Amino acid sequence: MNAVAPVPATGTFRSLRIHNFRLWATGALVSNIGTGMQRTAQDWLVLTQLTDHNATAVGIVTGLQFAPQVLLLPWTGAAADQLDRRKLLLATQAMLALLALVLGLLTVTGVVQTWHVCLLALLLGCTSAFDIPARQTFVAELVGETDLANAVALNSAMFHGAQLVGPAAAGLLVGVIGTGAVFLINAASYVAPIIALARLRRGTLHHSERAARRRGSMREGLRYVAGRPDLLAVLGMLFLIGTFGLNFPIFISTMSVKMFHADASAFGLLASSMAAGSVVGSLLAARRERPRMDFLVSGAALFGVGLGLAALTPNYVLFGIALVLVGLAFQTFITSANGAIQLGTEPAMRGRVMAILIAITLGGTPIGAPLVGWVADHLGPRWALAVGAAAGLLAALVGLRQMSSRRPERSSAAS
Repeated sequence: MNAVAPVPATGTFRSLRIHNFRLWATGALVSNIGTGMQRTAQDWLVLTQLTDHNATAVGIVTGLQFAPQVLLLPWTGAAADQLDRRKLLLATQAMLALLALVLGLLTVTGVVQTWHVCLLALLLGCTSAFDIPARQTFVAELVGETDLANAVALNSAMFHGAQLVGPAAAGLLVGVIGTGAVFLINAASYVAPIIALARLRRGTLHHSERAARRRGSMREGLRYVAGRPDLLAVLGMLFLIGTFGLNFPIFISTMSVKMFHADASAFGLLASSMAAGSVVGSLLAARRERPRMDFLVSGAALFGVGLGLAALTPNYVLFGIALVLVGLAFQTFITSANGAIQLGTEPAMRGRVMAILIAITLGGTPIGAPLVGWVADHLGPRWALAVGAAAGLLAALVGLRQMSSRRPERSSAAS
């Protein structure tokens, strides 16, 4: 009697049936809520308590958090490919907790200054530069190749679900217990992923072949990407949106404070409204079997249109509604890009390629954030949103050009 091959699990939430992924996702969800709270409280601290509504200062702090993604690129991708990712994540999560604790203590004791926030933002960026590629590629070890696209989308949905709760909670708590206490809550939230990593069933992890430790491994990754026009097109789109469009701390803080004269709780709700759209976009992506280039193009175009509409909104409510559209579009784009690149890259190269993706997406922020902040200060927040809108539409054109010129390839990043 012939054995019947197992039928692959289907459904939007199929990856949650896997114990290791479910455990890790739960711990990450708690931590991500704390991270969302800290980001909102930090932007509010810099904009309203340490400066006189200076958007450029917010842009500088944001840029310092993302600059290490580029500066440390020769080491971060190699670390994700060559080291034990579980142990690497244990170290980075502990370091992120320590940094949040220090910022919290400086703030609650009343001694915090702008340079403290800048220094801690830089150290946080250095830690995140190692954490993010390892965290992104660790998903494959938790679920295997079959459920990877679904797990990537669900991971993103839970991240943005946390961003839906975190900023709103921060907005309420800042007025009740202060920004410093919010930072301390974030420090405590890192206990959850650390416990999850310690309790994983290591025998069921899907270990892939690790890259050999040798000099020039990052150059090998760059050569690999340079030989893949499909990857280059996706990375080009990510650079445009990451540099000029991924400046939500500036967009939301300046519009809420300067245009709508909102308080901390209303500011937090605006960040949560964008996260609501992101959750919907992630869940829609989780239903798809494989990411495609047309999803990236439509996501980028809708992102540009959404930011354009946000720039034109006359009041707080309509601005919040526009942010829901922006969140949905951005998440459609970024989840499709992430899944496409992971599935289209050889496992032994995945950490380095993901490090390049993250460096391009977030590493452009040190260039774009101060520029967008300057535009917001001198021309107004609506013009800053217009810069992001133009970047989204230009990224869509890059994707359309790739779609019109590509040849069907089995190994393409977005088939």
